[in-house]
Amino acid sequence: MHLPRYRSSVAFDLCIATESVQADASNFAVLELFTERRDMMSLPVTEQQRPIGLISRNIFMSQMSKPFYHEVYGKKSCIAFMDKEPLIVDGAMSIEDLTFRAVEAGEKALADGFIITDDGALAGVGFGLQLMNVVATMQAEKNRQIMHSIDYASVIQRALLRTSNAELRATLPDAHLEWQPRDVVGGDFYFFERHAGGWFAAIADCTGHGVPGAFMTLIASSALSQALRELGPHDPAALIGAVSRAIKTLLGQDGSATGSNDGMDCAFLCHDDASASLRFAGAKLALHMVAPGEDGVRACDGARMGVGYVDTPAGYCWYNETINTPPGSLLFITTDGLLDQIGGARDIAYGKRRMREQLLAQRATPASEVAAALLQDSAAWQGKQPRRDDLTFFCFRL
Repeated sequence: MHLPRYRSSVAFDLCIATESVQADASNFAVLELFTERRDMMSLPVTEQQRPIGLISRNIFMSQMSKPFYHEVYGKKSCIAFMDKEPLIVDGAMSIEDLTFRAVEAGEKALADGFIITDDGALAGVGFGLQLMNVVATMQAEKNRQIMHSIDYASVIQRALLRTSNAELRATLPDAHLEWQPRDVVGGDFYFFERHAGGWFAAIADCTGHGVPGAFMTLIASSALSQALRELGPHDPAALIGAVSRAIKTLLGQDGSATGSNDGMDCAFLCHDDASASLRFAGAKLALHMVAPGEDGVRACDGARMGVGYVDTPAGYCWYNETINTPPGSLLFITTDGLLDQIGGARDIAYGKRRMREQLLAQRATPASEVAAALLQDSAAWQGKQPRRDDLTFFCFRL
């Protein structure tokens, strides 16, 4: 039989031409077919070319091997041993729909096969193993395409950060910005921009990681760019408020029921060259400082209110802190990807204490060496535990 051509992912791709028997054929006739055709696992039963049932070789041969079954059933109609409700599908049915139908039909459709028709007439049979192989191949191709898209999204995400990297290197010679997404793309982002008389920097940890987190970074970074155009860089607290309102509006988190509850934690910094002052505003991210001659690590914790979330009031006001930074001070901001990483002998979080110990131990070294020591200690702490989150931190000296 000549079958019409369809797109690749349809039931016809699984169709195996097969012999069939009429409903009035005897069980002796079926036994003869199965004996001659040892490769035949299922035999369709038809009436006027339209399938009405399916005989499983294993079930049939098992039944006919019982005592006296030859004598009792041999001359009777083959419908005695056929499955009267086999899975019957049109050849043009998509593989996706066929998979759902096969699962709904249960184990027999995967074990004994299913009937494929062409405009209602028998075209052939298909089997579960073939179906599983095709589905696996299709899924592998989909995964390949998805990973290709994610890889390209990573190129875009890194390109968006490239300008900030260049500005940072040109402005702060003793600084290091570490950005390690947990997956190919991530939910952390940073921003650095030189402006007349100083610079502005932002570190942010958006909800989620991977693709959802990356989408949030695009929303949040776009909101930040808009806020900087409208307000300028000198009031970090006001900028956080503007970004929060923008996220709430863009995601419908300002009263409408969208089901979204997303946002970010962040730290915004503005440095004024003339006064040598550093202004900081934080939303659940802290600024840590190791000053020369001091034994500990000072922290500006910022506000304990996240940015953009449903529970964050639209009119909430973050606050600025002006930081006195003696020459040689080491300043450090990190997202929770470093602090919350599970590891160690007791499988607990890395935590602020270990982070502070590393800052104190490396207080006299360049920022790049501080970063290297932190990464080495964090990796040793993590051990065989999986990475829990994106990791981003910023350390620098003025």
